[in-house]
Amino acid sequence: MAEVEIHTGHHDHSGDSFAQTVGVAVGVIGIILAVVTIGSHRAHNAAVINRTEENDQWSFYQAKKNRQQVLDVGADLARALSTDESRVQAIIDKYTKQSAHYAEETKEIDKEARLKHDETVREEGRAVRLDIGEGFLELGLVMSSLYFLSKRKFFPVIGFTAAAIGTVLGVMGFLA
Repeated sequence: MAEVEIHTGHHDHSGDSFAQTVGVAVGVIGIILAVVTIGSHRAHNAAVINRTEENDQWSFYQAKKNRQQVLDVGADLARALSTDESRVQAIIDKYTKQSAHYAEETKEIDKEARLKHDETVREEGRAVRLDIGEGFLELGLVMSSLYFLSKRKFFPVIGFTAAAIGTVLGVMGFLA
């Protein structure tokens, strides 16, 4: 049986302090990347939830507006079909009162739906910043890791720069 010989001396970085620094930096970039990725996912989920709640409010608004319209038509029909409006005045008053109630309710629903829309827009903006930050951090991680294959110092320089940009965007995403 043939013996397999593994040479580990070629990849020993114990004497290469720059390689150790790059290795630690890659680990730190990985940790920051994980945090930004989780934040990005949570921002996307929050945006979806807010959008769903906004849509629910608009559906509720539309249902109330439909009821208001039906009551308005009912009051108009009662007026139009009666030769003596005093006989149907109670129905007209009832329908008019209910219609006004729905008109007031729709104002509140409209306000809530618009607030949910604003929250959705804010969360989507956060998600975009976090996504772009995540991309830069991934780029930084890969570029920095290329040092171990090539021993070229410009890879960590590019990687650290990309990671710094990603970190700033990630922080901006969390603070937004």
